Amino acid sequence: MASYDPDRIQEEQQGTDDACSILLPPEPVRPVIIRGTGSVTIFGLSNRFDTEFPQALHAKLAHEEYKQTLGELNEVLRKTMPLNFKWLLCGCLCCCCTLGCSLWPVICLNKRTRNALEKVLDKENQRIYHKLGMKWELTKQRCDNSNMTEYAIKINFLPKVQMLRPD
Repeated sequence: MASYDPDRIQEEQQGTDDACSILLPPEPVRPVIIRGTGSVTIFGLSNRFDTEFPQALHAKLAHEEYKQTLGELNEVLRKTMPLNFKWLLCGCLCCCCTLGCSLWPVICLNKRTRNALEKVLDKENQRIYHKLGMKWELTKQRCDNSNMTEYAIKINFLPKVQMLRPD
């Protein structure tokens, strides 16, 4: 029978821990959330996004690319949100007479605005961000201080493919 040697068992366990840590994928990076900062929010969609560069993107993305992308998104919002707001006011005035059906144009226009924003984000993802290991998407986020939800931009970091990892 083999004798019990606690030092040898401890050394073997440390050796296997080092080998497992090399093979484990790195910890995923937390996504960056960019919330709307406008003065008007219609059905969760704010009329502008903040163009201040977040610290989490430092050394991962250039300031110019970030500002250019948010500039395009804010331009879409600048063009579409005033019309959405006018239809919302009109729909609220006529809501009692139409039993709520007068709000349908606002809902459809809001969906069109979301689709336009997603189209811009898809174009920018293909053009820039997939090459940098990022994916920008428009997602619903719960507001911090209330039960309401709002649309925000979520920047996910894609995992890097480990080419030198053994099979």
